[in-house]
Amino acid sequence: MERNELRSILQNNGVVCTGGMSLSAASKLESQVKTIILNCAQYEPLLKIQTQLLAEYAQEILRTFSMIGSIIHAEKVILALCEKDKETIEIVESVAMDYPNLTVKMFDGCYPAGDEVVLAYEVTGQVIGPNENVSDLGIAIFNVETIYNAYQAVYLQKPVSEKIVAIRGEVNEPTTIKVPLGTRVEEIMKYVGGVTCEKPNYIIGGPMWGRIGNSVSTITKSTDVVLVLPEEHCVVQKKKGKTSNELKRAAASCCQCMRCTDLCPRNLLGHPIEPHAFIRAASYQDYHDTNIYLNTMFCSMCGLCEMYACVQDLSPRRLIAEYKMGLQERGIEKPQISRGTIDDDRKYRKISMERLTARLNLLKYDVEDSLQDKRIPTKKVKILLQQQAGTSLHPIVKNGDVVKTGQMIASEINATGACVHASICGIVRETNEKFIVIETLGGRADYE
Repeated sequence: MERNELRSILQNNGVVCTGGMSLSAASKLESQVKTIILNCAQYEPLLKIQTQLLAEYAQEILRTFSMIGSIIHAEKVILALCEKDKETIEIVESVAMDYPNLTVKMFDGCYPAGDEVVLAYEVTGQVIGPNENVSDLGIAIFNVETIYNAYQAVYLQKPVSEKIVAIRGEVNEPTTIKVPLGTRVEEIMKYVGGVTCEKPNYIIGGPMWGRIGNSVSTITKSTDVVLVLPEEHCVVQKKKGKTSNELKRAAASCCQCMRCTDLCPRNLLGHPIEPHAFIRAASYQDYHDTNIYLNTMFCSMCGLCEMYACVQDLSPRRLIAEYKMGLQERGIEKPQISRGTIDDDRKYRKISMERLTARLNLLKYDVEDSLQDKRIPTKKVKILLQQQAGTSLHPIVKNGDVVKTGQMIASEINATGACVHASICGIVRETNEKFIVIETLGGRADYE
């Protein structure tokens, strides 16, 4: 198989990088890529999908990752494992012996292990500069579920029609389950026995990177976790805070202790993002040094500054995000900044996932479960066509069409996108440029 054939298979089968921006997996297989990394670490509190999936399908995942490395002629094919995942390490090391081009690399897995800049440094020792991407250094990073989906596309000719989702928090039966794309949160709650609190809040995507959703929010290719929390929980209150109020609170309370900057993962790698300086300038409307505002564009939005570091419970990330968005909307590009130096104290300022989970008051939701090899039955799905990076996809079905699970329903010819497929068998009830609604025939909850 050649590189272009592999890219075509991944794109036509809807394989995307299942976290973050949901880039097409095919878009990462450029000719300049010399190092590929499989990120097997937990990258959100309560989220263990990557290790669960790797332990269950180690042979299939490593076979596929090794194959990708061979096809693109990668010089380094690295499995990045958290050194605390002893059982997974034992399984992976026994399987990896069958693939001589694979190298297993241990790292501490501290948050944010999902930040590619941080992971690239931890695994390769290469520093990604402020104006660089990992691809500029010939590195491509994938998570385990992405490669699992690639395995199904290449070896089983099975397109992506479902997402593995962890259901955590105030629910009767916490679980990790396969969910048809486009399923509503309320359908999932029925499957797990309902919620256990009044006024439940649904955080889609995890406590750090996620957003507040609702009962009719739908599962996309990037939905890793649905976290149910009560209204009064600190994570909910932080995500619901108003920017105008947070700015006033910062002006009144920020003591300039610099703890937010001292613990900033990007700052520790030499990037010019200083949350404490921004808070000071923004709260007092000080515009003498515009670089403080321009440097917000180097923030990764990991959230450690406001969810962990700040002793005054302020919200640097929320304020930075608003300024960053405003700059981008005005077409202002990142300033050209030379690569800084790595902080000598970086190794002492890492935040373990256990400490972060405790700080977020989430320990009681950190349950052990196994990955269920079955799907939630659902009668109706609303599949979004703007759920991944790249231009919007174009429907290739119309109202009244009968479709089968796995049938392509929207196409994308742009290299940064990937096609979308039906997640259940049924009839197309509504289609437009934003979404496609499919309902099962006869109202049965069926997807076969």
